[in-house]
Amino acid sequence: MNQEFFNALDLLEKTKGIPKAYMIEKVEAALISAFKKEYGTANVRVVINPEKKDVKVYECKEVVEVVEDPATQISLEDAKAISRRHVLGSMVEKEVKTKTFGRLSAQTAKQVIIQGIREAERSSMIREYEKKREEVITAVVTKTADSDGAVVIDTGTSEAVLPESEQIPGETFMVGDRIKVFVTEVKRESMAGPIVTLSRTHPNFVKRLFEMEIPEIQDVTVIIHNISREAGSRSKLAVYSRDENVEAVGACIGERGRRIAEIVDELRGEKIDVIEYSEDPAEFIAAALSPAEVTSVELIGERSASVVVPADQLSLAIGKEGQNARLAARLTGFKIDIKGN
Repeated sequence: MNQEFFNALDLLEKTKGIPKAYMIEKVEAALISAFKKEYGTANVRVVINPEKKDVKVYECKEVVEVVEDPATQISLEDAKAISRRHVLGSMVEKEVKTKTFGRLSAQTAKQVIIQGIREAERSSMIREYEKKREEVITAVVTKTADSDGAVVIDTGTSEAVLPESEQIPGETFMVGDRIKVFVTEVKRESMAGPIVTLSRTHPNFVKRLFEMEIPEIQDVTVIIHNISREAGSRSKLAVYSRDENVEAVGACIGERGRRIAEIVDELRGEKIDVIEYSEDPAEFIAAALSPAEVTSVELIGERSASVVVPADQLSLAIGKEGQNARLAARLTGFKIDIKGN
């Protein structure tokens, strides 16, 4: 334990953000573990003085009349031989030079220290990711898809995995590509497996992209009421304006569709229907079935509706494999039965 050791602690604190006090605790634990590995069960006191750049280890024994455990006890006679000040019940401390530790003990100490660094790094990464939970971050692809389709990306906090299940269907990546991902979950408890779950398929990924790209959503003039999505194919976004002078749908689409085009590009061409939210369920349901035209909407019970559309609009209202009707139902929260007339 010399100047180089303490310099290493300073470097860890500076480069990895691991507090020196935290590492000193881990070093103390490592030295105690090493001592017990070398000498068996024993009472140990460790004194680390970063100011003097000094580390001392003391073997501690209690002064007793009859020694039952030589590893932790010392007789009064032997204690008096060391110092006349010792009395029954006091502790005798003997310094143990760390350089006398065997190879196995040194390895034990090293493992504890390394584990302490890993725990601190993990805690630091978790804190960083928790700041970004439910947010979109920009990452760089560092490894393209392997056998299970997963892609490795650098988020700026650490390398993380974007599973195939969280990628937009059909998209491919090249090393060096800059992509946006949504932080869906941060795991604090598990020491195994990924710390963070990232997604490009989550509905809130689209929501956050709109919040990033549309100024009227950023300043809360336009509000996103709800969103439904089938990644890679279609999303429906319900919006409304808090300012009568601002048209919510137009603000999201932009002049000649320029604003929404940026989002569509990020989503690899995914279609997006931006519709006007209405507190009138019938109006909301009719709008949600866009691009189909709706003749009438009849509410049945609390959360069901019967919708009539022109015969030539029926397939458009239902959508391919029922997608349009399915997304409209998720968006509005209503079970929708569509009929042609």
